Amino acid sequence: MSESVRDFVRDGYGATADAAGSLDAAGAARVAAAFGYGADELAALPDGANLGLSCGNPTATASLKPGETVVDFGSGGGLDVFLASKKVGPTGRAIGIDMTPSMIDLARRNAATGGYTNVAFHLAEIEETPLDDASVDCVISNCVINLSPEKPRVFAELFRILKPGGRVAISDIALKKALPADLAESLDAYVGCFAGAISVEAYKDGLTAAGFSDIAVIDDGSDLNAYGEIDGQAGCCAPVAQTEEPTASSCCGPAPVAPKKDVHGSLRETLKAYDVNEYAASVKIYAIKPAS
Repeated sequence: MSESVRDFVRDGYGATADAAGSLDAAGAARVAAAFGYGADELAALPDGANLGLSCGNPTATASLKPGETVVDFGSGGGLDVFLASKKVGPTGRAIGIDMTPSMIDLARRNAATGGYTNVAFHLAEIEETPLDDASVDCVISNCVINLSPEKPRVFAELFRILKPGGRVAISDIALKKALPADLAESLDAYVGCFAGAISVEAYKDGLTAAGFSDIAVIDDGSDLNAYGEIDGQAGCCAPVAQTEEPTASSCCGPAPVAPKKDVHGSLRETLKAYDVNEYAASVKIYAIKPAS
């Protein structure tokens, strides 16, 4: 993926973070429920932590224990970090990694609002994190690794930061068959987590090459059309991420600025054009770093 496409991905997720205050919260909750989150989990989160971008619930299957250090690759508004922080407790640590400044700012605000004291968020790419070798008990990730243009580097980074015997519990999108050319080349589909996805076998091969054992990639059977549960921005006057060029007119008054397309906009474009369940699946991925 070229730097221009990487920037397109960052812009899409940045726009989503900037518009978190006007997100269709009920729709985001429906998406989260479709991918395995419980109502009690969601109710305990700060507003804006759940952005409706999950494809699973990795904290539900990561077997987190009090005192552990867990890292979330692509932490967004902090949803899974906050859930993990409850499981590892005050003697543990939950760390989020995200490449989008607006997402890091949002997550840190959410942490302050929620009073979380055992969490931290770092601005970094998941191919190269600021964490020490063999310092982490578990790595989780939720619909993010598909966005990386350098997945072998991600798998190597997972292996590097995990302690011997450490584990990964990832939710992601994997391909069931090759995408048609126009979908594979679509920027909207890349930002929406489909065009950058790899096959189940490629996932297994990549983790094996990085040194992992006990690898499992399981189709969880979720309906990817659940992303359509989120409507557009809550209203024409809602605060949204903006471009520099004004549009001609709007119900909000003369010459407002036009919103950038966020991730939900990219997903809507993709879902209108394709039955994504034909090509891709939500999967749960597990692997262990050998103890010796």
